[in-house]
Amino acid sequence: MSSIVLGVGASHSTLMNTHWDEVDHLPGAHRFRDGLAEARRLVEEARPDAVVVIGSNHFRGFFLDMMPAFTVGVGEVNGAGEAGTPGGPLPVDTGLARHLVDSLVGAGFDPAFSLRLTVDHGITHGLQYLVPELDVPVVPVVVNMFAPPLPSLRRCHDLGTAIGAAVRSDGAGKRVVVIASGGLSHRLPWPKWYDALSEDDRFLVQAWLNGRDSWSEYEVRRRQIIRAAEPDINPGFDERFLDLLERGGLDSLLGMTSDELAAAAGNGAQEIRSWLAMAAAVGPAAGRTLAYAPIDAWLTGMGVAALHPEPAEPATPKEDRP
Repeated sequence: MSSIVLGVGASHSTLMNTHWDEVDHLPGAHRFRDGLAEARRLVEEARPDAVVVIGSNHFRGFFLDMMPAFTVGVGEVNGAGEAGTPGGPLPVDTGLARHLVDSLVGAGFDPAFSLRLTVDHGITHGLQYLVPELDVPVVPVVVNMFAPPLPSLRRCHDLGTAIGAAVRSDGAGKRVVVIASGGLSHRLPWPKWYDALSEDDRFLVQAWLNGRDSWSEYEVRRRQIIRAAEPDINPGFDERFLDLLERGGLDSLLGMTSDELAAAAGNGAQEIRSWLAMAAAVGPAAGRTLAYAPIDAWLTGMGVAALHPEPAEPATPKEDRP
């Protein structure tokens, strides 16, 4: 039987790679980076044989011509390489990935799968900072978090429960770390694809629809639009979320709709779906926040947390049972 030995949730921002000099004076930026370093140490200590990484797509690997709710990379996986994130082939645990897809189907899910998957920083940013040598095979699980209609928070939590069961039913005896990438509160200047009002809105929707073979051609203006946005961070929401994660109380959030979540914490907070799925996959756990800082220059409430699974209770011998 394989086992999940650690869960990690981490926010992402490619501006760490391209504009660190703009935040080097901020204690919060250093707290977040130090939190990533501590999480990286925990991953190393866990000695994983494989990493399941759950994250989002920012319209560099998936586009509006086809947008599955959940996709598992089961063959070739390539990083898009935008903004200094890992590009090119990533090591993949194809056996665990195929087992995961089969198990999810058996659990009542209908995941898409890809034998040639491109992932962007929604997946690769976490790997870059938590598994920097890229020397552990991964299973990427990409969740649609930006092209409504989105899978509900409850559905993503249930997906995580099914991922955990799938890992534990794998007979390979592997040690598996589950990483959630994305969030916390932030608001991106991204329209709903069916409600593009301004010229920038229409440009972005065209990029999301037509970028499959040319996404890099849209990058300069995309970056300019994002860099011009005003920060909209809700530290109160983030701190409550991290507290619930530590106490194992995330179930209380599962009834929120996507619109309610966006109103409370911004459209970028839809990425907490990856954290919900990770926490459900890990199961009962001792949680610990490693860092949190609202960083306006990155438009995002940046958090890092670790979940250590609670040890299973030993089976009671038959002769000792009442």
